[in-house]
This record gives sequence, structure tokens and C-alpha cells, in this order.
Amino acid sequence: MDLFRASEQKNIDAAEPLAVRMRPRTIEEVVGQEHFLSPGKLLWRMLKADRLSSLIFYGPPGTGKTTLAHVIAKQTAAEFVSKNAISATVEEIRTVCREAHDRLAVHGRRTVLLLDEIHRFNRARQDVLLADVEIGTVILIGATTENPFFSVNSALVSRSTVFEFEPVSQADICKVLRRALKDSERGLGKYKAEITDEALNFFAVRCDGDVRKALSALEVAVVSQRAFEPDKPLLIDLEMAAESIQRKSLVSDKSGDSHYDLASALQKSMRGSDPDATVYWLARLIAGGEDPRFIARRICVCAAEDVGNADPTATILAAAAAQIAEFVGFPEAQLPLAQAAIYIACAPKSNASANAIWQAVNDVQTGRTAQVPVHLKDAHYSSAKKLGRGDGYKYPHAYPGNFVVQEYLPADFAKKYYLPGQQGREAKISEYLRQLDEYIRNTK
Repeated sequence: MDLFRASEQKNIDAAEPLAVRMRPRTIEEVVGQEHFLSPGKLLWRMLKADRLSSLIFYGPPGTGKTTLAHVIAKQTAAEFVSKNAISATVEEIRTVCREAHDRLAVHGRRTVLLLDEIHRFNRARQDVLLADVEIGTVILIGATTENPFFSVNSALVSRSTVFEFEPVSQADICKVLRRALKDSERGLGKYKAEITDEALNFFAVRCDGDVRKALSALEVAVVSQRAFEPDKPLLIDLEMAAESIQRKSLVSDKSGDSHYDLASALQKSMRGSDPDATVYWLARLIAGGEDPRFIARRICVCAAEDVGNADPTATILAAAAAQIAEFVGFPEAQLPLAQAAIYIACAPKSNASANAIWQAVNDVQTGRTAQVPVHLKDAHYSSAKKLGRGDGYKYPHAYPGNFVVQEYLPADFAKKYYLPGQQGREAKISEYLRQLDEYIRNTK
């Protein structure tokens, strides 16, 4: 029976993809994440001292979250249990916690629970873990591609140390691919394949920091070529690499961090007057399948907030781009969106009008409420004069220069909200308002 089970396990292991077979077995084999894994860093110290507390691993796919959890399991003296939040039930988690309690009480041995895709647990199911994580019965390692500060209960986050994983560098991906080609036990060493530097770099670039995708593409390239050309020396060149991974992988999650991070980068690049960065981040949003209306809203907001009256044409162009983009749709929508975004990036900047409304709204919400002066009140209806509405109002166009001195805010509410800058059109507005102020002072 044992021989039969061993044979079964061997068959299962043989079917595992390269990315699974090549998972690191020790901390030293893990690539990337030097900001918390290199010697002397926090997680490295925790592991070397075997003083593990609950952890949350957060980052893009293929950056080693689950892999590192399995490495930790091999290095710690604790019992290791792995569950996936997609399929695990509340009762299963309760069972793990009960067994962990008994194990600790009887044998003095703690339990590490890897809960992959922890964000897939709703908040009620996450609460099942709280008590045992709180007292240390269970050491939780939660892995997630979504920001845990939004997707995981704050009580659970506060009891854990959050480690953010970064995309693996091209150099590290190349190192992993070379290791897989030479490893005869777990990798592709038996094929005796060679790879050109161009092909290696191609895999690293196209996989965008995702080691799993890079290894999968390499496996396709090697195994497929060997199947059709069993007797020829195996060389993976750029052409073969390109055939093995047809399209670059782009992280696009319209409800997650990348969605808002890319939009933020676009808006900040426009605000920062960098047209090249602007069009790059715009392209990232478009290539990721973003809704053109979402992009257009960001462009319109930036035109009004960051350009404002320094160049009023920016707002007009942004509004036109939004309308055209919705009318024509992609791919043509990229043209008006790019035109408007680049125009805004190149336009003179002023947030004076934005500051004016922000301050005014704050005053309205937090201060006393000003009453409309009688001479400014609506006087169009027949009984308005009986109430004195509009009495004393001076019609500016009836005076020289289409201006007359009169009160538009009660004296105790008078305040300068709009302070135009000296960029673009606002320089002229600033000079015009200066002349009006001087005229008002002279009149008084």
C-alpha cells in the first residue's frame, strides 16, 4: 500500500507545473523582496529567531507570497496548515483553530495557518480568526493581492504585521529562469536547453515582475520545442520566446489598488507638467481596459483644479474630449483623451479657483451663514417690491466701464477667496482685479 501511495504521489508531483516545482525551499533561494527579507531586515530576523507573529502578505500575483509562506512553514517549528479562502468554509477554519488549541495545550506546539486569498473571506468569516490570533493560538499568514487596509478587517490587520511585496526585478527573474534550466531534479535540466540573453530578457520584461508567468512561459518554450524536435540541440532564442508568451501581462483590477494608482499617476503627471509621463500612464489605463468615462473624468477634474483660469481652454478641451470619447468609444477614444491630457500637462498651472471654492465651502459648512443683502435678492416677481426685494441694486452696465462699487457680501463676511496667480491668463485677471481694487479704494 505504501508503494502504491508513493507511486501516486510521484505521478502527482510529475504533473505539477514548473512554477510549483521550482518553489524555493529556503529563505536563501527566495528572490526579490530584499526590503524585508535581506539579512538584518524585519522578517528575516523574525524567521531566524523563530519568533513568528501573524503576518499579512500583500502584493501583485507571482511575487512570492504563497511561496514564502511555504518556506516559512519549513523553517519554523510550528505545525503548518494551508487553506484557500475561495474554498474554505467557516467550519473548516473553526476546526483548524480547535486543533491548534489542543496541539498547543498538549504538545506546546503552535500552528501556522496560511490563508491564501484572504480578501475572499467576507468580514464575518474573517472574524472567526480574531480570538485565536489575539491570544496566539494560531499564527496567521494571510496572502492577498488586494490592499489589506481595505479588504481585511481592521481588527485582524492591527493584530498582524503587513508586508508589501513588490514586482520581482528583471535581473532576479533571469536568475530564476537560469536556475530552472540547470536544475535536473525539479526544473528543466534534463532537456539540456540553452537560452539567449535576448530571450531571457524578453521573458523578464513581458512577465512584468511575475515569476510564475515567466517560469510557465519558459516551460512552454522548452517542452514544446523538444516535443517537435527531439533530436536537435535545444536553443531558446528570441523568436521562440515570443511564440511562447503572446502578450505582455498587465495588472488591471478596476476595483483595486492598480486602478486608483494609475489614475493618480495620470493626474499627478498632468499637474506636474510632464506630457511624456502623462501619455504613458494614460496608455497604461487604456491598455488595461479602463472605462473611457473614468479616464475622461480624471482629465476634466485636472483641467479645472490644476489649470483653472490660467488657461480656461483646458477645461473646454477636456469637456469636449469626454463627450467625443463617450460618443466614439475605443480605440478611437484614445485620440481625444490623449489630446486633452497632453494639453493640460503643457498648460500653465493655477489652482487659485480650486482653493477659492474649497475655502468658501469650508466657511459655509463651519461658520455663520451669511444672509443675502436686500439689494441682491430676487426681485422678478410682482410682490417683490412690497417686500423691498432688490431695493438699491445698481446695474453695473449702466455705469462707465460696466462697473459700480456696491456690496456683494455683508461687511462682516467680506473675505478674499480668489487670489489669481501670475501664470497664463490669470496674470491678466490678477491685473484687472488689482485695478478694480484701486478704483474701489479711490472711490471710498
